[in-house]
Amino acid sequence: MNRTIVVLNLLIVGLGIGVPSPAQTATQENPSLVLMREAWKRASVHGATHRPVLSPNYPDVFTGLVPIEELHREGFRVLPGTTSDEKELRALIKAGADGMITDRPDVLKRIVAEELSIASDVDTKARLERFDIQGHRGARGLRPENTLPAYEQALDLGISTIELDTGVTSDKVSSVWHDQFLNPRSCRRVDGSQYGKENQVYFYDVQMADLQKDFICDKTYFSPEQKNDRSLSPVAAAFSKQQGMPDPYSPVSLDQVFRFVRFYEEYYSSGQGSRRPEAGPRVSSAQRIRFDIETKLIPDFLPKDFSHPTPVYRTTNHTAAPLDFVEVILKTIRSNKMESRCEIESFDFRTLRLIEETAPEIPTYYLTGNRQLFPQPSAISDRPTK
Repeated sequence: MNRTIVVLNLLIVGLGIGVPSPAQTATQENPSLVLMREAWKRASVHGATHRPVLSPNYPDVFTGLVPIEELHREGFRVLPGTTSDEKELRALIKAGADGMITDRPDVLKRIVAEELSIASDVDTKARLERFDIQGHRGARGLRPENTLPAYEQALDLGISTIELDTGVTSDKVSSVWHDQFLNPRSCRRVDGSQYGKENQVYFYDVQMADLQKDFICDKTYFSPEQKNDRSLSPVAAAFSKQQGMPDPYSPVSLDQVFRFVRFYEEYYSSGQGSRRPEAGPRVSSAQRIRFDIETKLIPDFLPKDFSHPTPVYRTTNHTAAPLDFVEVILKTIRSNKMESRCEIESFDFRTLRLIEETAPEIPTYYLTGNRQLFPQPSAISDRPTK
């Protein structure tokens, strides 16, 4: 049994399914299929109205680990991530992906349009017409990640979904950032004082207002195409000024992201941008954009020899417990009336289970592509893990 299959079997254990014996392996059904069947079986018991979505590491589509045709036959959508390579994007489309998470949603949008123009069968055309183009962390390949300008860029492009990451601050606010701490390679202190690995700040230890007051996350380390010129993000600049934020690249909460999208709509419908030729499409973009919200938790079960390739990362959680995560996120979604425009994704299936139990109307996305993080036992703790 190769390592990939082992990892997926461990994922299945995280759902309480059980792993077959070596004698059964030869006739065992594909582990991705088993995973999604059991996820749907469990979710449907609680009244879920959407089948869970499989969001695998994109190379797994080409190894046979993710049998898209079989998953489609059973009603499951497949949304791989994350690549911006044009050849890989085209290959994933031809393999039958229903959408993709990418750092370059501009490139993916162009490719989908090109593939749609040459599609010859009805099923392929229908799939491409509803193809879910997800901007990874907003549009990380074009603007610093998980910031208002990154979300503005995604809205400008008119894509279908903003993918973003969340944590929980000490005052129980749903914060937006990929890591459990503000990463020094992306963020700097407003006062210019030193900020690095030795004094990095974890969301769980500070209040949201202090994060926003003390940090700016505008570093452009990711690619040459990534720009932080404030003039490229006029709506983010106007919104941050209205909110009293130090900078358009200040850290934001999930609540502020939702409010920013409404502000963006007003900016182009009746505000400063209403006379611009692109105003109409941008109003439409803001009205229909969806949010793929990841809960940034490390699954509890890790191998004894686990060692993250990036030393600044912890191998255990320093954040809120799954129950707190879900309560804070759902409170934010519901107060903004965004239930119909959100889905929750995670490598940590505890949060997905809780969503399915307490908010069955919100779709769940099972992330299975991280080869460093293994799934947790089924027990759900209501205490933070430090």
